[in-house]
Amino acid sequence: MKHNKIAVILFLIFCNTTFANVTLPNVISDNMVLQRNTEVSIWGWANPQEELVVTPSWNHQVYKIKANNQAKWEIKIPTPKEGGPYTVIVKGYNEIILKNILIGEVWFCSGQSNMEMSVGWGIKNGEEEAKTANNPNIRFFTVPKLTATSPQNNVPGSWTESTTETMRNFSATGYFFAKRLQEELKNVPIGLISSNWGGTPAEIWTPEEVIQNDAVLLESAKTRKEEVYGPNQPGRAFNAMIYPLIGYKIAGVIWYQGESNVGSAVYDKTFSALIASWRKLWNYEFPFYYVQIAPYQYGDDHFGGVEIRNAQRKVLQEILYTGMVLTSDISPIDDIHPKDKKTVGTRLANLALVKTYKTNSYVVNGPLYSGIKIEKNKVLVAFDYAEGLHFLNKKSNQFEIAGADNVFYVADASIKNNTVLLNSKKVPKPLKVRFAWTNTAQSELFNKANLPASSFITE
Repeated sequence: MKHNKIAVILFLIFCNTTFANVTLPNVISDNMVLQRNTEVSIWGWANPQEELVVTPSWNHQVYKIKANNQAKWEIKIPTPKEGGPYTVIVKGYNEIILKNILIGEVWFCSGQSNMEMSVGWGIKNGEEEAKTANNPNIRFFTVPKLTATSPQNNVPGSWTESTTETMRNFSATGYFFAKRLQEELKNVPIGLISSNWGGTPAEIWTPEEVIQNDAVLLESAKTRKEEVYGPNQPGRAFNAMIYPLIGYKIAGVIWYQGESNVGSAVYDKTFSALIASWRKLWNYEFPFYYVQIAPYQYGDDHFGGVEIRNAQRKVLQEILYTGMVLTSDISPIDDIHPKDKKTVGTRLANLALVKTYKTNSYVVNGPLYSGIKIEKNKVLVAFDYAEGLHFLNKKSNQFEIAGADNVFYVADASIKNNTVLLNSKKVPKPLKVRFAWTNTAQSELFNKANLPASSFITE
């Protein structure tokens, strides 16, 4: 009898070891939104060489895959147009049934505190907005704050429907982005993955080897001081909060970060490297839309903030499929966390609607500097998106010009044919121009869409 019991116990141990349960990453779970009209990856872990069958209810096709010798498996499955709810059955030695799945548009929301900010932080009209946030066609996946010294396979979290309570604790910018998309896309389901950490520099969201293999970025990263708010070592948040989600098909990224890089002279290079590295790992050139940091009084540093704004403007010109929204007209200079997140999310969504979804042709960009032409003692400054160019208060002293001595003087500025004409008696031979060139400058130059112009300085 005793021997029989031992045999049973050994058999059970053998079974548990040999027939490991099929498991899935947390992002592939009930309530998820999958990207429409494409191929999505479903992946997980199982016993090496175990055969799995994946059956989605939208087409009832049977897809077979074997786990590799590392006990991992991944299969691509075509998705239809928007709709649901659907189920996906994953069957190996055990069976997993994923329920209440929607097909729609999936966006990744990332950055620091201004993207993280929720109703709970006291945003403008937040509680009123939360009351109307019950919408099962908007879904949230929130990534907790975690670090790791090497890339991780999984991250805690679960998909939830938008309700008064779940919206209250989710990225407000992300929520308003989704709400605006739904208005225009006729209630297409929207899935948002939020991976944010207040007070963090771009370096921690970038793969460590990308920083290590670039002398300029590495030197800049070495100058960073320890932060009380979170990590500052390259790659630490990327490893734990981004890498486990690579492979989950997304429509694009919205990003709000930069305040913690004030003081960096190479932010344009750092930010460009981040965008390129994410796209390389996801293996496609998804849209990357971001918010230019708002004017703010950064202590004794009069130009650190505006230099980041200018770096963000340069990335827009250098990296394809990017877009930038400004908030200088809705952000008080004494609050690094501006409370009007609805306008921010709406402007990001309007950018996506024009550039990604092509649902309309509205002007969604403020005037963007495109070049100068020098005529004797005068400078003509040209802008893209310049139709209806005007100063907020009829005139402006935010333009400055400099000659060969590189000393800038406020210029007399006027607008003619949607071009800005500059001159100054103190600069008989102008060579350079800068605009709104202080940390706290709130642009006084707007176009017909009443969107503000970005700060800039000519090279």
